[in-house]
Amino acid sequence: MAYTYLCIDLLAVIVCFLFSFDRRIRFYPYFGIVLKSMLLVALPFIAWDAWFTARGVWWFREQYTLGMSMLGLPVEEWLFFICIPFSCLFTFFCLDRFVNLDWTAKYQPAVVWILLGLLTVTIALHLERLYPLVTGLFTVAVLVFLHFIAKVTWLAKATLTYILLMPGFFLVNGVLTGTGLRAPIVNYNPAEIMNVRILTIPVEDMVYGYALILLNLYFFLLFRKRRERSFVINY
Repeated sequence: MAYTYLCIDLLAVIVCFLFSFDRRIRFYPYFGIVLKSMLLVALPFIAWDAWFTARGVWWFREQYTLGMSMLGLPVEEWLFFICIPFSCLFTFFCLDRFVNLDWTAKYQPAVVWILLGLLTVTIALHLERLYPLVTGLFTVAVLVFLHFIAKVTWLAKATLTYILLMPGFFLVNGVLTGTGLRAPIVNYNPAEIMNVRILTIPVEDMVYGYALILLNLYFFLLFRKRRERSFVINY
């Protein structure tokens, strides 16, 4: 029982990690920049996580964890920000290598404006609830930065990848929020969420995960581009 959350973390990453060494995929040479990207993004998300835990927006049931914590967060929660992004980056890398998704670029403006509209309405309707408010504002800021300032061209591709990852998201997040368990591992204060759930998962978690993956992708692709440029120059 105490290993439940740890097992979820490991099961979420183990297959992707092992296939990283497949000669057709060869994701392992990027492990360095993957780790650097994940750690950079983990810093603000862990701070956010610790703040919400201290405020009682959510909390963790200790019976499903090893009992070791830092900043009020179980060590398994820290691992979450490594295991989940790794699997998502691996999936994006594989899709980008083996499937031509360049056609999605023409839909990026529509995707961005639709998401900004939905997030703005959601924020306006739930100003008194901390989780949708902070998550909505943060994700709006991420989308604005990526599309209008960084001017990346892969947002629609990343969004499609995230949609394709939904079965895994529902499996992992479902168990974390109580699916198949006597009680949820992660508990939410009903006064601080919209109380709209898909199965046991608050819809805010989907937006939270989306912002997490977008930022990991941004830094991963940025560092990869710099490394490739450096290799060409040195060569």
